[in-house]
Amino acid sequence: MRILGIDPGYAILGYGIIDKKGNRFSVCSYGAVTTDSSMPMPDRLKHLYTQIMEIIHEYEPDVVSIEELFFNTNSKTALLVGQARGVVILACANSGIEISEYTPLQIKQGLVGYGRAEKKQVQVMVKTILNLDEVPKPDDIADALAAAICHGHSTELLKKIEKFKSACSI
Repeated sequence: MRILGIDPGYAILGYGIIDKKGNRFSVCSYGAVTTDSSMPMPDRLKHLYTQIMEIIHEYEPDVVSIEELFFNTNSKTALLVGQARGVVILACANSGIEISEYTPLQIKQGLVGYGRAEKKQVQVMVKTILNLDEVPKPDDIADALAAAICHGHSTELLKKIEKFKSACSI
């Protein structure tokens, strides 16, 4: 299964593409799509959409795992990030790709086993699970890879639950 992980943002949008075969993860690519603060917001969103579409066409993911919006005290920033997130979801929907959404708490739980883990702990787990030489920078990239890994772990858990349900109904 090929998973595209997304950490949405309008200035920096992190992405990571991983393959999951059995219990193993391998990295295909990762990076960040950036926009200049001097650009009008519609142009920034258009740039994000175009870049995500290119990534989708190049890597052909089976599923997209996107981090849900964490609402902080700055509502203007939250709205702008929400717009960027919407553009990504639109690009994925237009490409016919399944979309899964995870809260930051779920992602931390999925990687570290503790929903209130520190960012550094998540980054170390991303590095370890993907056998990387160093933690990807900026943080948005590591967060995107974490979202992808979280989905990989979640699908495995769902398969086990379904298998258990089938075994119990016999």
